[in-house]
Amino acid sequence: MAFTLYPDTRLALARDALAGLSVGDALGSQYFVPGRQPADLADGRLPPPPWQWTDDTEMACSVLAALAEAGRIDRDALALSFAERCEPYRGYGPGAVRILRLIRTGTPWPVAAAAAFDGQGSCGNGAAMRVGPLGAYFADSTSRAAAQARASAEVTHAHPEGVAGAVAVAVAAALAARARLDGYRPDPARLLAGVAAALDPATEVHRGVRRVAGLLGRQLAEVVDAVGNGSRVTAQDTVAFTCWVAATHLDDYPAAIRACVEAGGDVDTTAAIVGAVVAAYAGVGTPGGVPDDWLAAREPLPDWVG
Repeated sequence: MAFTLYPDTRLALARDALAGLSVGDALGSQYFVPGRQPADLADGRLPPPPWQWTDDTEMACSVLAALAEAGRIDRDALALSFAERCEPYRGYGPGAVRILRLIRTGTPWPVAAAAAFDGQGSCGNGAAMRVGPLGAYFADSTSRAAAQARASAEVTHAHPEGVAGAVAVAVAAALAARARLDGYRPDPARLLAGVAAALDPATEVHRGVRRVAGLLGRQLAEVVDAVGNGSRVTAQDTVAFTCWVAATHLDDYPAAIRACVEAGGDVDTTAAIVGAVVAAYAGVGTPGGVPDDWLAAREPLPDWVG
């Protein structure tokens, strides 16, 4: 159905996605601590709070703050926000730290981003990990979600795969939030088809999303074997997997996060991506949404998010 999406509604959807992202990120990061086992979460045993969030959440907060300020992505302003708010102890990769240091010291972001990885640009999963709230914000237009996701990615990721990863996650979150507003649970195959349709067919991210559409209903281990679990920290081995998990568990946030933890790999990032998409649909403190006690266990977000 057609509808008008007012700014307050956009921000409410984006904030739910940020809550899902940050809780997934913070909880997922707990499973890098020696002695923590995925079976504990499956049995309902949560790590002791507070759960500290990582660079995934910090950068997502900048994305949401940019949307709250301007209603769109201003690439110059977003690049500067990323650079000035970067706290390296949050777990930023060395490539991201270098790019953000260059921007902070005056290098234009197109130059800094293009110089990464010997001039290839980054194909990492960093642009995808932070973009879910943006997709929810543009629930009324997947084309606008894709364009704004592309803009948000380009300030740090000049490689086509890194950009495609952000587009895929943003479109997934937009479709999830739109379905929430329309009051229906989208068919997983249809959700994945919508994501694939927004992607450049030449990218591995597109091929991965198409591949996981054929793996719906299969076991988690089979999907990981086919497309990865983020272990290589690239968009290519992260995004298709997260799209499959989100499509499969769109109405069950705890189950979606448990799947990410069980799969291993880059757990904080896969759980952040999946958490954003699922919370865009299922909400916070609702049946199937982000549990209130999980949200309370997460370290508070920075005050500047608003």
